[in-house]
Amino acid sequence: MKSTTIRRLAGTTLALAVAGVSLRADISTDQQKRIAEAATVLSEIHSAPDKDVPKDLWDKASCVMVVPGMKKAAFIVGGEYGKGLMSCRQGGGWSAPVFMRVEKGSWGLQIGAQSIDLVLLIMNDRGVEKLLADKVTLGGEASVAGGPVGRDARAATDAQMKAEILSYSRTQGLFAGINLSGGVIRTDADDNLDLYGKTVTPKEVLTGTTIKSPSAAAPFIKALHRQ
Repeated sequence: MKSTTIRRLAGTTLALAVAGVSLRADISTDQQKRIAEAATVLSEIHSAPDKDVPKDLWDKASCVMVVPGMKKAAFIVGGEYGKGLMSCRQGGGWSAPVFMRVEKGSWGLQIGAQSIDLVLLIMNDRGVEKLLADKVTLGGEASVAGGPVGRDARAATDAQMKAEILSYSRTQGLFAGINLSGGVIRTDADDNLDLYGKTVTPKEVLTGTTIKSPSAAAPFIKALHRQ
């Protein structure tokens, strides 16, 4: 009798474990796809230096955020948004990433494309601190400007050089600066909980030393190491 009970308990435990693993795998699949797409965006942009973010600006950036494949519908239907991820410089390398989302801005309907990739450079500590809050409004709480493109950052305007965030879009192969004023950026708490298996704050991940980057994030971290 006792052995039968033990076998049943063992079977139940195994079934729950398998179910838990499967659920995590499903969630990880979605996140892995987003990570891979963000890495591809950076790799393709970096492959054309004359049409890339100027390297000296890239090297000065405190953090980089990539939102791949944002759909036009996300700007038309209230409550929809684009999802991406962000990493910050840390000890000569890049921190573990956090998932972020960009919500509807007044600039959305002016894009005129079915899908765009967004790349944001957070240029200083002030910009980082604002993004570490629950949410930040671009052009309001954080200054933002469309970034310059090319090999030489000396072509940047005064407004671009003073902005806390430089923003870029890529659509149909064209990579250019874009003004994201009116958009809202916030962390994606649910996806970060899934990725790390526990509740973590953006500050713990991006500026701390105890949170290690998950192996699933390796393609994105590798793409950040621009040559």
